Amino acid sequence: MTLSKVEVSNKIAVIGIGNTLRRDDGIGIIILDSLLKFHKREEVDYLNFGIASFDMLHRIQDYDVVLLIDGMNASVRTGELKIFTLEDIKYTMGTLNTSTHELSLKNIFDLCRNFGLKTKIYVAGIQVGDTSYGESISEPLKKQLDKIVREVCCFIDKNLCVMRYQAG
Repeated sequence: MTLSKVEVSNKIAVIGIGNTLRRDDGIGIIILDSLLKFHKREEVDYLNFGIASFDMLHRIQDYDVVLLIDGMNASVRTGELKIFTLEDIKYTMGTLNTSTHELSLKNIFDLCRNFGLKTKIYVAGIQVGDTSYGESISEPLKKQLDKIVREVCCFIDKNLCVMRYQAG
């Protein structure tokens, strides 16, 4: 009997969301750029959706698994990373404003559920501090950036790019 590697899913996307003209709000795009430069994986599509949440919803349905990377406001320490499933928002985030874009993460969850999307969606939410107009992220977030990128990369490797062995 021979064992061969087979991908669980060949439709994986990592999506950066954010407004790089609103300081910390651009963190999703900054992390996406870092992943593309230093941690790119062949089997993953990396997509920059900026603040275009509605367009993103249309594209999500093309994938089996998606990781959304976005700044959030969950009243925790600036730079803190929380990775959860989109379904968890309904239960753990309550009425907190978890996004600063045209659609909050809770709105995205509601729309995905209403449209019956089968895509498994994870969210890497990073607590933002300063979302005023400007092009650079705040110092507290900048100090956490390398750690956040490593944690997101580790999550992608362990949870999205899972390989299984199948008898063949």
